[in-house]
Amino acid sequence: MSRIGRVPIAVPSGVDVKIESDKVIVKGPKGQLERQLPALITLEASGNEILVSRSDDSRKAKSLHGLFRTLVANMVTGVSTGFAKELEIIGVGYRATLKNPTQLELALGFSHPVSVPAPSGITFEVPVPTRITVHGIDKEAVGQVAADIRKIRKPEPYKGKGVRYLNEVVLRKAGKAGK
Repeated sequence: MSRIGRVPIAVPSGVDVKIESDKVIVKGPKGQLERQLPALITLEASGNEILVSRSDDSRKAKSLHGLFRTLVANMVTGVSTGFAKELEIIGVGYRATLKNPTQLELALGFSHPVSVPAPSGITFEVPVPTRITVHGIDKEAVGQVAADIRKIRKPEPYKGKGVRYLNEVVLRKAGKAGK
């Protein structure tokens, strides 16, 4: 069996898990998430735990076993506590401003400000002009929005200017060698 797939998922109080034949719905204090289940994976709720099992030992079922255990565990964590990704902006004149919780405006050295709308379920927070926090209950969506913001101006290897994850290490290159 999968080492990750056989670990039971603890369901905290206040979180309701509903398992249907082909999908799982998780409701909690922060919201609701649902996910389709493949035919090879089954979920069983017992008390305050969820067990993930697979139908057979095929290669496909084995690969999905640990994956869906982690996805369901992320759903439970998301609706109970939520997820956040922090981004840091490095560069002279580079800054972020919050138009409203779902609209972010970035000044990143382009001739125009870049506006980033938040998808549903995602909110932005700008505690200081050089730090952005992306909040949400869906871990995949939070990570994708953070990656899209970083992609607007990736950190460059010579001066390190750009948008990076908090505590991300950017390998620096030496500049031109003089005569």
